[in-house]
Amino acid sequence: MAVPMVQTAVWKMAAADLKSDLDLSTEELRTLLDLASKVKRTPSRFASALAGRYLTLLFEKPSLRTRLTFELAIKQLGGDAVVCIGPIGGREPLKDVARNLDRWTQGIVARVFEQTTIEEMAKWSSVPVINALSDLYHPCQALADFQTILERFGTFEGIKLTFVGDGNNVAHSLMLDASRLGVDFAIATPKGYEPNPGIVAQARAYAENNGVRVTITNDPVEAVSGAHTVYTDVWASMGQEEEASTRHRIFAPYQVTGEMMSAARPDAIFMHCLPAKRGLEVSDEVMEMPRSAVFDQAENRLHAQKALLMMLVK
Repeated sequence: MAVPMVQTAVWKMAAADLKSDLDLSTEELRTLLDLASKVKRTPSRFASALAGRYLTLLFEKPSLRTRLTFELAIKQLGGDAVVCIGPIGGREPLKDVARNLDRWTQGIVARVFEQTTIEEMAKWSSVPVINALSDLYHPCQALADFQTILERFGTFEGIKLTFVGDGNNVAHSLMLDASRLGVDFAIATPKGYEPNPGIVAQARAYAENNGVRVTITNDPVEAVSGAHTVYTDVWASMGQEEEASTRHRIFAPYQVTGEMMSAARPDAIFMHCLPAKRGLEVSDEVMEMPRSAVFDQAENRLHAQKALLMMLVK
């Protein structure tokens, strides 16, 4: 018997774009994670959700997971994508780029160096703009991460997520979503590499309302103590290559090793958004341990982004 296609109107987001994590309300965030779980279990039910839709993928930065999972998500939902690689807005103003693309496609997915590029694109585009990574946020990664945490532990209640390393875009998105979902969040960074103070203040306001904590420390063992999830990322992101040698020296005590994992809960999982620099921010031992969830996260990029696309694209 043919499987009926699912009507997606009830899942539509109130916001027109996903510029940052906060464009999803807390209720919409929970709805998206539930939808992502349904998509993962029964993908055939959603095979025509984007039928007749075409999206533009703009990439200023190299990409493996983001590009492939978005392309596959769009195509597996019955739509199609065109990919543009290189600087955005160099040959013509961003407002002109946006108003060309919205005449041809029904959405724009952009992986960029600066958050201002996302903001400007969204200002001028009449179709949804999705932040697939900027210097301040990585919301699509965080969606897949919380789907993975929910799969592993079955709940967000009582969960502690610890991030060890640079207070970067991934840390910002994890912190914002954790504080809204009722998850304790701790981050350990070297002095001077803490997350953006404005984003920390936003997260702490949400955390207070939800009875959880956001902890900022320079002590990785303190941060990891009692954690259900230990998360790290590269020490030098794309665009920071000139700082790499300095960062490697400063961040060396923050490498996630088997010894550091032993300070977390016995059932704690390890997470990384990838690509990983084995032997730098994480040991090979930890990457390959049975409790490593890194490839579950990578798989869930596909499912979480399908849910996002169905909620955002008209």
